[in-house]
Amino acid sequence: MANKIVAVVGMCGAGKSVATSQFVKKGWTRIYFGDVIMNEVLARNLEITEANERFVREDLRKSGDLAIYAKKIEPSIREALKSNNVVVESLYAWSEYKYLKEIYGNNMQVVAIVADHQLRVDRLKTRDFRPLTEQEVKSRDYSQIENLEQGGSIAIADHYIINNACKSSFIKKVNEYIKSFEK
Repeated sequence: MANKIVAVVGMCGAGKSVATSQFVKKGWTRIYFGDVIMNEVLARNLEITEANERFVREDLRKSGDLAIYAKKIEPSIREALKSNNVVVESLYAWSEYKYLKEIYGNNMQVVAIVADHQLRVDRLKTRDFRPLTEQEVKSRDYSQIENLEQGGSIAIADHYIINNACKSSFIKKVNEYIKSFEK
């Protein structure tokens, strides 16, 4: 049986990182789309801030190729698949989804992590790494939906996990989903 790919999608603060960490605990290899952005921010000698990350996200796509991140990261996915299942964190753009789906077909599943807006805002204001203000969350949401085609990959997901309860309840749902790949 071929190794599988699961792309974890969702808005900022929905719980993508927590979900992805459960896949990693089960032995899956993590490929993080955000590494493309972070590496580019650092390569440009910019400070890691929400504004600089957004600038780089959008600047890289100015070429008109909205699948650019998928194209940059696909060789890592291909290599990891040779020996393991792969969880891809933070696939955003519809074009990225289409690019990877064309290559991997039914071997790639998409799970959307969703949470109520205000709950996401509250989580993001208090997180340890890169906390965001309510205005920054709004700005990021709008930017990701309007400029990065983020809604399409969420809308077409193969599976949805609602993350509106406690963390342990959410982790249980994620682990049940992971277990479905063991059949």
